[in-house]
Amino acid sequence: MFAVGDFDLALSKSERKVVRGLKSPGAVQSFLDGVPYSTESIYRCPLRVLRERVAHCFDGALFAAAMLRRLGHAPLIVDLLPNARDDDHLLALFKRDGHWGAVAKSNFVGLRYREPVFRTLRELVMSYFEPYYNVAGEKTLRGYAGPLNLKTFDRHGWMSRDEPLEAIATRLDQIRRVSVVTRAMVARLLPVDKRSYDAGMLGVDEAGLYRPAGGGGR
Repeated sequence: MFAVGDFDLALSKSERKVVRGLKSPGAVQSFLDGVPYSTESIYRCPLRVLRERVAHCFDGALFAAAMLRRLGHAPLIVDLLPNARDDDHLLALFKRDGHWGAVAKSNFVGLRYREPVFRTLRELVMSYFEPYYNVAGEKTLRGYAGPLNLKTFDRHGWMSRDEPLEAIATRLDQIRRVSVVTRAMVARLLPVDKRSYDAGMLGVDEAGLYRPAGGGGR
């Protein structure tokens, strides 16, 4: 596994100590929760996330996938797909006792960790439905793409190099998409209530909000 080997060789003594401390999916989530949300439109490989201590959802999902891999999980990610008035959101997946869980970096409170209690990937994705909304208070999740196994990109060194990340993003745009709601369901959706809206926005970095035509950001 060239990607893992390159990553390990690049680590400093202090960085190895941090990585060794990430002994569970929950520990990986705690690390991501402890770094600022990136408002930059650039991708960071897992090594850069570790060194610069900043990440948005794409960076965070790849970092989590890399760290979960070290715990024996496949480096899987899934892309949550919204309507045209919002931005997508990336999760790193893991399984325990045959059930799905997820680790994620988000500007929104409700779009982060999920315990491994979901029998199917669709169940896991649907757990994000209610807290997935934009700044207009609209529930925007419509489907998902994946999972994508990042092992495919090992030969490009995705864990320690930024260059392969655009190819990963492109591949996510190409893989099969699964809808989770019908048009009739969408037409009947209620707006997010104020308490849920405020709770989900706790600690949000306003500069990182996605606002196309009144949309929101992850």
